[in-house]
Amino acid sequence: MNAPLPTHLMPALAPRAVPAAMLDALRARFGERCSTALAVRVQHGRDESPIDAPPPEAVVYCESTEDVAAIVKLADAHAVPVIAFGTGSSLEGHLLAVQGGVSIDLSRMNKLIAVQPEDLTVTVQAGVTRTRLNDEIRHTGLFFPIDPGADASLGGMSATRASGTNAVRYGTMRENVLGLTVVTPSGEVIHTGTRARKSSAGYDLTRLMVGSEGTLGVITEVTLKVYPLPEAISAATCTFPSIDAAVRTTIQIIQMGIPIARCELLDAHAVRAVNRHDKLTLPEAPMLLMEFHGSAASVAEQAATVQEIAAEFGGAGFEWATTPEARTKLWTARHHAYFAGLQLKPGSRTVTTDTCVPISRLAECVVKASEAATAAGMTHYIVGHVGDGNFHIAYLVDPNIPGERDLAEQLNHDVVQRAIAAEGTCSGEHGIGLHKMGFLVTEAGAGAVDMMRTLKRALDPKNIMNPGKIFSM
Repeated sequence: MNAPLPTHLMPALAPRAVPAAMLDALRARFGERCSTALAVRVQHGRDESPIDAPPPEAVVYCESTEDVAAIVKLADAHAVPVIAFGTGSSLEGHLLAVQGGVSIDLSRMNKLIAVQPEDLTVTVQAGVTRTRLNDEIRHTGLFFPIDPGADASLGGMSATRASGTNAVRYGTMRENVLGLTVVTPSGEVIHTGTRARKSSAGYDLTRLMVGSEGTLGVITEVTLKVYPLPEAISAATCTFPSIDAAVRTTIQIIQMGIPIARCELLDAHAVRAVNRHDKLTLPEAPMLLMEFHGSAASVAEQAATVQEIAAEFGGAGFEWATTPEARTKLWTARHHAYFAGLQLKPGSRTVTTDTCVPISRLAECVVKASEAATAAGMTHYIVGHVGDGNFHIAYLVDPNIPGERDLAEQLNHDVVQRAIAAEGTCSGEHGIGLHKMGFLVTEAGAGAVDMMRTLKRALDPKNIMNPGKIFSM
């Protein structure tokens, strides 16, 4: 069972019942695609966060933008909350129905609408997952590089401004979303952006919606940039005597301008976890997992330079994975790190940090986080997209022991405070959701959060779009 909702978030719990008339209208339009079964509601009322809350009162499975608009129009008429649901893989309580309402399941909206290889763009429904997109477009010689650990939906990735292992080279969803179809809080359907690579036409509504976590509208279609598959790809692992040495190697790589595609840190605990989970035999020491993209010559040059840098910091045991099968095995293990880590303490839940700092401050922040967790006796592991200054320390807590959750939250608080003091952020890619609402005020300041509230009130005056998230009203 998940842990209770933290006390400081309790004011958000003000459920608004779904009127019988609205439920009748949903059943009349959607038939069996509208469910009030407890098991279905519970499934849609939790994510991968350690927070527990009551489930939504109903779940509706949508297959088109028109379906979503119909639900939102009813919700607007009855002032009932709606929460968009993709795959349920978010980590900060984004999906929790803290004010009741209806969960809009977009998983059946899984069609590729258009593929334009000559323009390097695709348009998809919001329920398409990143792996499905890449499977569907591989024959064109293109790929979509943004890859959070979970096989998340592209609508959800847009809503949380996700990134992942390739962000150091290809950026985040912010840089890779060209346009959106959005259902507004009144049920109107709008289109933002175009397939052009740039625009100076009016307010940038695409960027406003990307990262809004479903609080300003429901994203139903996404137009994305895609990229040619690299001519050559090579992956490598390298172990280090300490976390500090591994991170300082990364800093040197980035500061020298080497166009590395992926640069991931795993501490010894994370390596041990993925070894057990994926039956690997990686040395159980701090490790960098790297990947290089480009021509055969450029990949070889990048790899040789990185190997020299690593050696300066005590890096050893370079192991190369040049075949697709070997690379896939390594990166699959990395993407399984979250679930592998849970097995370090069976029955546990994770409180996960998501700080991102300027690259020059990364080593001190990662090392201090590791030392503090070890000193506190907290079971943990560290992974990080260290090429862009983003790292995660996952604290494993027994949900039946409140003191463990409290300790993890205090350690998390300290990690965030150090990141903000280093001019970094409380969330590099997971979003704010419920869990990081207080940190947002610390980071952005009361004035900036008030401006966010002003936007929310102007666009969603009845506060029906995923209420209780990002900031309190």
